[in-house]
Amino acid sequence: MTVRRLLPLLLLPLAAPGATASAPRPNVVLIVADDLGYGELGAYGGSEIPTPHLDRLAEEGLRFTHGYVTASVCAPSRAGLLTGRQQTRFGFEGNAIGAVNADPKVGLPAGERTLAQHLRATGYATAAIGKWHLGGTAAYHPLRRGFDEFYGFLHEGHTYAQRPWNGGVTWLRRLRLPDGGEGRWTSPDGRTVWTTHMGTQEPDYDADNPLLRGSQPVDEPQHLTDALTREACDFIERHAGQPFFLYVAYNAVHSPLQATDRHLERFQHLPDLHRRMFAALLAQLDEGVGAILTRLHYHGLDANTIVAFLSDNGGATRELTSRNTPLRGEKGTLLEGGIRVPFLVRWPEGLPGGRVETRPVVSLDLAATILAAAGRSPAELGLDGEDLAAVLRQPARERTLHWRMGPRAALRHGDWKLLRDPTRGRSGAWQLYHLGRDPGETEDLAAREPALVQELAARWEAWNRTQVEPRW
Repeated sequence: MTVRRLLPLLLLPLAAPGATASAPRPNVVLIVADDLGYGELGAYGGSEIPTPHLDRLAEEGLRFTHGYVTASVCAPSRAGLLTGRQQTRFGFEGNAIGAVNADPKVGLPAGERTLAQHLRATGYATAAIGKWHLGGTAAYHPLRRGFDEFYGFLHEGHTYAQRPWNGGVTWLRRLRLPDGGEGRWTSPDGRTVWTTHMGTQEPDYDADNPLLRGSQPVDEPQHLTDALTREACDFIERHAGQPFFLYVAYNAVHSPLQATDRHLERFQHLPDLHRRMFAALLAQLDEGVGAILTRLHYHGLDANTIVAFLSDNGGATRELTSRNTPLRGEKGTLLEGGIRVPFLVRWPEGLPGGRVETRPVVSLDLAATILAAAGRSPAELGLDGEDLAAVLRQPARERTLHWRMGPRAALRHGDWKLLRDPTRGRSGAWQLYHLGRDPGETEDLAAREPALVQELAARWEAWNRTQVEPRW
């Protein structure tokens, strides 16, 4: 090992409170994709879009096949992830979009402490890169929620490149085409595509939502996926000699789809432009993860860095072509396709690597695992997740997970899944599925197992009584 690579290791603190001198506190890199489907990565059976860097992360670490998030839309899922507490405990149930982000009542409550706040209090350097979506006004700004640095945007989405953009193709949802009709239209220069297939207008993501460094607006010449990767690598470069927490929240593969010519050329064999656009964005995201892993390796930080990757919710199939195979449902539902996500964790010094883990885990477990590794007690901090390092040393056991999103509700206990989804023409009656035999939730067993439905519904109701009403 060269002196350049050895020096950062020598500068790390020798121990954390409660840790041993031989086990310095780990660095943490938490990477979140936006609207990525369960079945897209090669590690999860995807064969159409190569994802070699994420697949390598899966091979070297733990690949969870039953990894869940706490909501099937962005904001509440991120609230649970960054606090380690079920967001329904503090009324964060809505998904702010558009001008709602500017409402001073909307955001992560001040009384809820983030993972960054907990870690910074113990001496970690902290940074948030990318999408925030936990409040768009001053009180909720990342710099006021435990992060030393922020580069990104505050609302639910952002364009990847500012128009006019000549570096690739922009795909936008519209209500009508230029001739007043429906279908798909491409501009004469081939740089813009309009589609009416969703029957909706592309949201004004950038309205009152500038890209920020700290709290100051900046102009960004690079495609945003590359820019976020650049900022993440720069943070690692500057803080390699101290414990750090780096939260990288890519907006890829969220709409609006804006793909570079270079990445589109890789997927000319895909017949549908819509799918090519998605593939290009995912490939670029995978490259970004690879660059981050390379930077960690350059500084000799692989062994004692917790790297976690997951999606904030299931894929938006109709909007993006995201595939949740073999699961049913998509973003916005509590079917498995809405809440079960790619879930990877690599920490060579603390977790067994190179294996597939089939027991259910949830995004809340990441905060518990990270803070336990940093010398804090998840139970004393009031967290709802479990320390994976401790759990994986024990025999597998039945675990109960709960969800609530307005009128939607779900519970998983062992292999049984209880679901209530009264939207899109479905009744409000409980449905029952056995995920071990039927991961696609195709056979509702509620009529055959009324006693079990009653038992599981009572479990959900008991949990629900401990949650609070939505704040907005």
